Formats: sequence, structure tokens, C-alpha cells
Amino acid sequence: MKKLLFVLFLALAVTGVQAARAAEHATPDEAKAMAIKAADYLKQNGSEKAFAAFNDQGGPFHDRDLYVFVQSNSGVVQAHGAIATLIGKNLITLLDVDGKAFVKEITEVKDAAWVDYKWQNPQTKQVEMKTSYVVRVGEYLVGVGAYK
Repeated sequence: MKKLLFVLFLALAVTGVQAARAAEHATPDEAKAMAIKAADYLKQNGSEKAFAAFNDQGGPFHDRDLYVFVQSNSGVVQAHGAIATLIGKNLITLLDVDGKAFVKEITEVKDAAWVDYKWQNPQTKQVEMKTSYVVRVGEYLVGVGAYK
């Protein structure tokens, strides 16, 4: 009986940990909503104020593993809510671990679109599948991605 209770307890504990880990990850719908909100914020407030807000890791444009990134038409990172050292760098030739030219694909977004690629999750430090919703705002591409 004790062994059965232990196995049951262990199963519940593992299930709880898996549920908690799933709750840490945002959904693609949440990423899309944040990307649209960020694009609207950029339109209403201009690049200087918007980029500062997007880069503020304690601000309203961060939620669990969601953060905003912005790049120019040429692939230069203008804002990045997770990796500040990327700001100012041209990533147009960057490939994901499978060789996908995802930054180039992002620059080709005309209005709004999903772009899938592999990227290191800043929370887990693991390379994971990511889908990012990208919205064009003039010369800028505003994106937010959800890890799958």
C-alpha cells in the first residue's frame, strides 16, 4: 500500500511539474497579441520611446518567455527584449541551427506573417522551435515569438 501511494504521489508530482513548465511558456496567440500591441505602440509613440519600452525587461512588453524584437528592413536589430547585445547588429545572414535564413525571411514580411525557426530560449538556454508573429511598421519589423 505504501508503495502504491508513493507511485501515485510521484505521478502527481511529475504531472504538476509538467503543468507548471507548460504554464511558463506563452502561446502563439499571446505572442501575436503582444506583437500587434507593440506595433501599435511604435506607431503611436515613435521609435525612441518604443524601443526603450521594448528593451525594458521589467516593462509591459515582457511576459514569461515573450519579448519584443525589432529589426530594420536591412536586418539590423533596433530593439531586443531578451539580448541587448544584439542591438545595432546586422543579422541578415544569420541562420538557425538547421540553416534557415530566418532573419532574411523576417525582412521579407510585407504586412504581417508568422515566421518559424529555431532559437535559444533565454529561460531554458535550450535551442527550441519558435514561431514569431511579425508586423511591418514602415521601415521596421516588430516581432514576438512563442516557443513550441
